[in-house]
Amino acid sequence: MIKNDPYSALRYKEFNVFLLLRFTMVFAWSMQFIVIEWVVYSLTKNPLSLGIIGLMEVIPAIGMALFAGHIVDQNEKKGLFLKCILAFLVISLGLFLVTWPRMVEGYSTALILYAIYALVFMGGIVRAFLGPTIFSLLSLIVPKKEYSNAATWSSSVWQIGSVLGPAVAGFSITWIGVHGSMSFVFGCSVLSLLFLSQIATKPILNPKIGEPIMDSLKEGVKFVYNNKTILGALSLDMVAVLFGGAVALLPIFAQDILKVGPEGFGVLRAAPAVGAFITMFITAYVPLNKNAGMKLLTAIFLFGVCIIIFGLSTIFWLSVFALFMSGVVDGISVVIRQTILQLKTPDHMRGRVAAVNSIFVGSSNELGAFESGLTAKLMGTVTAVVFGGSMTILIVLGTGFFSPSFRKLDLQKDLDEHQK
Repeated sequence: MIKNDPYSALRYKEFNVFLLLRFTMVFAWSMQFIVIEWVVYSLTKNPLSLGIIGLMEVIPAIGMALFAGHIVDQNEKKGLFLKCILAFLVISLGLFLVTWPRMVEGYSTALILYAIYALVFMGGIVRAFLGPTIFSLLSLIVPKKEYSNAATWSSSVWQIGSVLGPAVAGFSITWIGVHGSMSFVFGCSVLSLLFLSQIATKPILNPKIGEPIMDSLKEGVKFVYNNKTILGALSLDMVAVLFGGAVALLPIFAQDILKVGPEGFGVLRAAPAVGAFITMFITAYVPLNKNAGMKLLTAIFLFGVCIIIFGLSTIFWLSVFALFMSGVVDGISVVIRQTILQLKTPDHMRGRVAAVNSIFVGSSNELGAFESGLTAKLMGTVTAVVFGGSMTILIVLGTGFFSPSFRKLDLQKDLDEHQK
């Protein structure tokens, strides 16, 4: 076994630029989403409206995902990334105008909400392309032997952006207002263009350029379905995120249950990402490849436990701790899943596999938000969160019992072969 170098991927200059680019985009996107959540709930005081935000993003994200994967595999990745950033700039500008008091003065609350939902819908379209593009570009920046380490650092940077975005959003709403917060998001989007200019144009590795779209889509779906390791990891993570989407209800906890205001909301929203980032930093030194299946099952089981504790807590710092620990164990599942995808996916199919991944996992965040908003409306907020955590635990136990091969999954041999 080759000795682990925790900084091996960071020795590639373009990869460092890629990390800055990814951080800027994630920071801007997550900050923008938090500001939107705060605005929408402040306008409506209806938990279902928070679920609608997720639904407006997930509909185009799922509907366009496979098509986006085909486009990504057929085209140069840097150029696609540029188009995604430009589209995000347009959306950020739209939200900047919608949250400008002078601009919306005299308009009804319903009209403002419809405008926000429409822009979120456009963001779902952009996200359908952004995920597969990032996944594919990463594999072109570092050699295959560095995929595991690069996936860890890339996921860590994603978590840093997810930490700082919500935290800054919570405080900026208080300090500079919603409109000022959106102007900051727009500035970050412009900065990401500068980082992208430092990455060279990459070759297209797909040998089937011009392949009919339906044949391409069928090949991608068939590959994921036949690869039981990828399918199992995606399915397990999807149901966990779907039923464990308590973060969608954080505005309710912050405003009505814990009564901690926008600053407390920012802390609550950032707590899971802080935990996940710490885990990912540690995993750069202590890889999770050995006995990966059992580690993934255990992590998602503990995630469900943390969600239940959060739902039952009425003490702010206990709630923060529960969310923090949910991030710690979620970080483990993210690293393992990303390593599985990078090691098991052929270069020419990365866009389509990443698109399927976005349907299974990425879009389940928004479906989870809708599920949480709906169940909160029907059951009450606390009951909905406890129900979600309980369902996550039951699904993990069922997967572990009925899929012994997944329990025995070990990625170390695959990694050793790539490093030779």
